[in-house]
Order: sequence, then C-alpha cells, then structure tokens
Amino acid sequence: MRRLLSAAAMLALAAPAFAQAPAVPLIERAKLFGNPSKSGGKISPDGKWLSWTAPRDGVLNIWVAPAGNPADARPITAETKRPIRQYFWSPDLSMILFVNDKGGDENFLLYGVDVATGTQKSLTPFEKTRAEVINISHTITDRILIGLNNRDPRWHDVYSLDLKSGKLTLVLQNDGGYSGYVADEQLVPRIAQRATSDGGAEFFRITAGKVEDKPFARIGLEDALTTAPAGFTTDGKTLYWLDSRGRDTAAVIAQDMATGTTKVIAEDPRADIGGTMVDTKTGVIQAWSVDYLRTEWKAADPAIGRDLAWLKDQLKGDVFVTSRTDADDKWTVAVDPVIKPSSTWLFDRKAHKLTQLFVGRPELEGAPLVAMYPVPIKARDGLTLVSYLTLPPGTDPDGDGKPNKPVPLVLFVHGGPWARDSYGYASWHQWLANRGYAVLAVNYRGSTGFGKKFTSAGDLQWGRKMHDDLLDAVDWAVARGITTKDKVAIAGGSYGGYATLAGVAFTPDAFHCGVDIVGPSNLFTLLQTIPPYWEAGKQQFYQRMGNPTTEEGKALLRERSPLFMADKIKVPLLIGQGQNDPRVNVRESEQIVDAMKAKSIPVTYVVFPDEGHGFARPVNNIAFNAITENFLATCLGGRAEPIGDALKPSSAQVKEGAAGVPGLAAALK
Repeated sequence: MRRLLSAAAMLALAAPAFAQAPAVPLIERAKLFGNPSKSGGKISPDGKWLSWTAPRDGVLNIWVAPAGNPADARPITAETKRPIRQYFWSPDLSMILFVNDKGGDENFLLYGVDVATGTQKSLTPFEKTRAEVINISHTITDRILIGLNNRDPRWHDVYSLDLKSGKLTLVLQNDGGYSGYVADEQLVPRIAQRATSDGGAEFFRITAGKVEDKPFARIGLEDALTTAPAGFTTDGKTLYWLDSRGRDTAAVIAQDMATGTTKVIAEDPRADIGGTMVDTKTGVIQAWSVDYLRTEWKAADPAIGRDLAWLKDQLKGDVFVTSRTDADDKWTVAVDPVIKPSSTWLFDRKAHKLTQLFVGRPELEGAPLVAMYPVPIKARDGLTLVSYLTLPPGTDPDGDGKPNKPVPLVLFVHGGPWARDSYGYASWHQWLANRGYAVLAVNYRGSTGFGKKFTSAGDLQWGRKMHDDLLDAVDWAVARGITTKDKVAIAGGSYGGYATLAGVAFTPDAFHCGVDIVGPSNLFTLLQTIPPYWEAGKQQFYQRMGNPTTEEGKALLRERSPLFMADKIKVPLLIGQGQNDPRVNVRESEQIVDAMKAKSIPVTYVVFPDEGHGFARPVNNIAFNAITENFLATCLGGRAEPIGDALKPSSAQVKEGAAGVPGLAAALK
C-alpha cells in the first residue's frame, strides 16, 4: 500500500494543478441518503384523498390525508424494518395496496391496508413467493388479477384476488412456461408470452381461458428488450405495443385485435418511446415521453398538450404527472429542478391552479446543489454514448460544463446492464460533487432506451467493448480538461460493480481506486445462482453474456470474469454486499475477496446481513457511504464527513480491511 501511495504522490507532483472548490458547506450524508421527508405523492382516483410515503419511527410508511386538508395526515401502515417503496389504490378505493420483501430477498408479497380503520392484512400469505400484479380494472372494483409462483418458483400462475375476503381463485395455471400475461379491462387474460431458445419471444392469444397452440407474433433476440405488449384500450378492441420490429427505436403501435392491422402512434429516431399517459376512461393513449438527453413529452390530445406545456412553463424543471383522478380534473405533479430538491404539487386542471403539497427533502433547500450536464460522447468506433456530467460547486462559474482546472473524477457506472442513466437529481452525483469530485455517468453500449442496435452492440461484450466505452468516456474527460488520468476512480452497483471489478482487474492502470456494490466477479457462478423466476430470461443472459453450456461460451465467460484476474489488481478496492442478494449471490463478493487475500492484495469488504441487491434501509446506505467517502478521500484527495457513529444504527459487518479506510477501525469499537 505504501508503494502504491508513494507512486501516486510522485505522479501528483507532475500533474496539473487541481481546481479547488470554494469553501462551500459540506452537505451531511444523512440529508442526501436518509429518509426523504415525503415522497410518492398521489391523489386517489375519486379525488378525495392524498397519499404519500413518509417516515414513521424511522421507516418509510404510507400516509393519507383528506384532499382538502393535507395537514390532517395520518400514517396507515406501520412497517418497522423495510421501507415501503411502491403502493397503489385498490379499485374500490377502500384500501391502499403495497408490496414489500423481507431482508432484500425480493420475494415481494402483496398487502392491503384499510384506509378508514388502518387494519392491515397480507393478501398473499406465502413463503418464498413473489407476487406480481397483472392488472387492475377501473370498472371491476372488487378484485384484481395477480401472478403467484408458489406452486413452481420458475413460473407465475394467474389468480383472481377478492380484495375483501382475500380469496384467491385460480384463473390460469402456467403449465407452458409462460413468462408473462396481458389482461384486459374485464380482467380476462388475453395474451401469454413465452421465451424462445434463441433469446426471443412468442406471443399467444388466450381464448376461453386456454392458451392457443400457435403464436400470433414472434420476435427475435434483437427485439426482445424493445418489443412487448403494453396493454388494451378499455373496450378491449385495440392492443398497444412498444415495438421495434422493422425499425431501430421502440415506437408505440396500435393493433386492431379483430383485423390485426397496425398503426404507428408515436416514434422518435433518437430514443425509444418511454412513458405514456392514457385516457382514464377509454384507455386511449393521449401523450408519450422520449428520453434522449432529457425527458420530453408530446401529446396527441390537445388539452393534455396545453396543460403539459403550461406546467413546464410554471414549474422550472423536468415535470412528471404521478397520478390522475378518474374525472381527470386533478393531477399530482412532481418537478425536478436538479439544483433544488424535488417537490410535488396538486394541479387543478379546470382552475389552472397549482398548490404545492410538499418538498421531498426540505433539509436540502439552500444547499449547494449543482447542475447536471447531458453530454453525448463519441466512442472509438463512432457510437454516441449519452452521458451525464456533474461538477463540484464553484469550479464551473461560467456554466459551460467544464471546470476552470481539472478535478478528480468518479466514473459512476449504472447497473443492469440493460438499463440506463437519465437526467435528473441524483444523490450520488450531488454528494460526490460536494466532496470535490466530478461525476460522469455513461450510457455504454448495451444500455437500453436508445434503440435495439445500441443495446445489441453490447452482446457478448461484457468487459470488452462495453468497458472500452467507459475508458473512452474517461479519455474524453481528460481531453476536455475535466480531470487527469491519475485522478479517476470507478464505482457502481450490480453491473456497475462488475464494471468496477473489471476496471481494476482488466485495466489496472486506468483507475486510481474502485468501489464495487453487489457486483458479480465470476460470470459462471452468477448465471448458476440467478433467481428461479428469471428462468424465462435465461436464454437472454446466455445470448448477451455468454453461454455456459458451450465450450466457446465457457471460455468467454472465464475470460470476462474479474475473479480470474484478481492477481492483477493493484489499486485500493472497497466492496459492499447484501447478504441476502438473490441476483448477485454473496459468494460473488466473497470469491474475489478470498482471491485477493490469497495474493496479499488489500481490500475492504463490508456486508449487510439484512440487505439484498443494494441497500434499501437508509441507515445501511448512510453507513456504507460513510465508509465510501473516507475511502475516496484517501484515494482522490476530496473532502469527507468523518465516519463518526454512522455505523452504529446499521447492520454493517466489516469483514476485511478496516485499517484501509481512515476512521473505520475506530468506528467499529
């Protein structure tokens, strides 16, 4: 370690002077990563209630208030361990429904809580089961359609759930290996989807409760991540698709179910169509979003279009409609200005009146939050990598997206990899920028949202061209004077954790240190331990990562696994892992830690026994980030809030390397 730090110090003597951020307040970790004061604001379909999540005894729970008196709010759930992150109103409006898991195992069960009495019950009282909501109707209000994999963990059977009695009635037993279903407004399953051996999918009509033998549509691997049924209109006559067949980016297609004819509703050559707004009564699509550099909304319905434009003018920031009444006269709207904490508003469409309901993190009002810059970066082979850059406060006074002098940089890599980074407030960006680092998030090839060619360009490129894109982005930042090559760290979770391990193992001179959160180190064992309910996606993994059932695939997976090059690691590495992770098993972290220990290579390893794929409990998030910022301060020279007592309320177990992070050993006493 001394040799490495000494070499780094020698390099620093010849490096350009780094920009020093003016004295700005250090934003406390807890303000960035603790519970928001409120989040997830919605209005009930009948317009009588407002709801949101907010802390109750330190855990995010659901609160309700009369729409006319938000101050008269009360909690109706009493979760004590895992925060509630997803909830919705029952169709009869008597209950709020939510899903939650235990310890991060991702076996999400469905619960209902009576709005009037606060009585809560489990609607899917099973062990080792993952419940999925298939459809909620606006016209059938006493039941919903759900999927359960309690019979066979690989496949979900379709059940009708009576909300008052809790009775489950089997609608369709999944004996055909179907990966998903689409039902209509009458809660009748109409379409079944099944994966094919080449990584594509087939779509079957369901007639009289039976899946037909022959598919009515097929897609190959290249369309599998960009094509799927999106739902029926209320009358059941039109099926909407997000569809990339015969094109690059996913468009919205309307298909007449009687004739089979199709019509393009929305498309954009830059990016896939993302979200939609549909008529609350007819189910007809009224507006849609496209997220290229930033989210843009376009409307087919003139009234919707005028209101979206008015909201954009009134609320400075990116605007999102989060809920609508059945009468469509009131909306809840969230606005993200990035340089201020997000807020949620009630919009009265008839009166054209906006009323602020809450600021999500009022403790950040007046804090030195900074801008995010969308930056298209060219990869070495010409692909455009849509990326997002954040700079430390005070280093970019003219707002041109370039600091006056180079600053240390953290390359923060998104997970998935079949996901994407987008523009908006990001806690990690604000936190690291506040500590003195530039933050660069890159949509490398394989990311979704930019068309099927861009996604498919990542096939079989884990640790190769996907990694080259990250290196090219760093070179871009160096060429622009944002940073220097000797002051770059790499960090990320899930695939971002893999990219971190690949970065320090495959290109050991490219990064000064790395932070891996729940990242796989061995692609063989990763594929062996994926959850059983991912069975339908197994061929997707094989075709896009490498096939462990073939000799060629085995060789590729070994070559791309950082574990087998752990002896090449020579920079400081911090690893965080959830003990109960069902996606990236804890052995993924244990294996590379053991390999590094065998070669006497220092590593700091932290495990959270009550977490899964990432850290959901704020006390755990704060604890790991306390370790992370002090680790990065040693590596890159930025500021850090001392660890102090941050670990005490968490479940953090430091398995290795406490001495490698300033203040960590003392925090464990």
